[in-house]
Amino acid sequence: MNKIAIVTGAEGFIGSHLVKFLRAKGWQVIGTYQIRGSNSFPNLSNLRFVQCDLRDRKQVAQVLKKYQPTYVFHLGAQSLPTVSWVDPVGTFESNIMGSLHLFEAVRHMKRPPIVVSACSSAEYGHVPAAAIPVTEEQPLRPLHPYGISKVCLDLVAREYFLDYSIPAVNLRLFNTTGPGKTNDAPSDFVRQMIRIKKGLQPPVVEVGNLKPHRAFLDVNDAVNGFYLAAMKGKRGEAYNLCASRTHKIADVLQIAMRLSGVKAETRPVARLMRPSDEKVIFGSTEKLRMDTAWKPLRSIEQTLGSMLEHWNRVM
Repeated sequence: MNKIAIVTGAEGFIGSHLVKFLRAKGWQVIGTYQIRGSNSFPNLSNLRFVQCDLRDRKQVAQVLKKYQPTYVFHLGAQSLPTVSWVDPVGTFESNIMGSLHLFEAVRHMKRPPIVVSACSSAEYGHVPAAAIPVTEEQPLRPLHPYGISKVCLDLVAREYFLDYSIPAVNLRLFNTTGPGKTNDAPSDFVRQMIRIKKGLQPPVVEVGNLKPHRAFLDVNDAVNGFYLAAMKGKRGEAYNLCASRTHKIADVLQIAMRLSGVKAETRPVARLMRPSDEKVIFGSTEKLRMDTAWKPLRSIEQTLGSMLEHWNRVM
């Protein structure tokens, strides 16, 4: 059977990488976007981009009816916790109602596609140290509207599997980074290194809290996780998608400095400090590995190296 994939949120960070990954495998790919941005792809032989606002129920149904996908990778969302605090209603409209419109459209198709949804580790909220690495059995206690919206997506997908036999798989994403990523510690560090090398800022790296430990998954390993979840994941199940080890943020900074060849002092700044930071964010991926044979392949050095190359090219 010819594989036809719709990727919602295709111009986002992970979505743009997933589109390239699937196209390289020879799939027909339809990427949906709400507002066309600077990361636009050309329309190639097996790639098409279409405007689709997930909040528009009729538009969502029309896109699925027209393209008849065999797979849907649902990444379209308002994805920033900070924005969700400022605009919880807009976040819920996008993430909850948008997801509901998508699953309703899938429900009315003659041959429902496999739906892989991008859920989030934010669903877990604060996790006791004794429960780390967190498993999928951990209670879901989100701390902000964004996390709540992803719990709703998680539950909606499972409900549509149980009640309507929609073949749904959920991936709870942990920290993911790589070329093109913005607004996380690795990308902030790397971009400042490139700016220093190009004489665009003095040899001072502005930093936030360097003490927490995070497991940064390379985006290429993440998109492979989406692919394997679609191919082999058990329908109706949720899986953690996380790197295999944590690194102290201070160590990530030192690795970025070493790889870039930049010598600079560090300066903590208030705007990069958060009111609270979990000491460790780390998820167990044993369930995903058992069911799909997925495993992350790229080291933090490889990830940071590819990010340095990217920003050196585009900055």
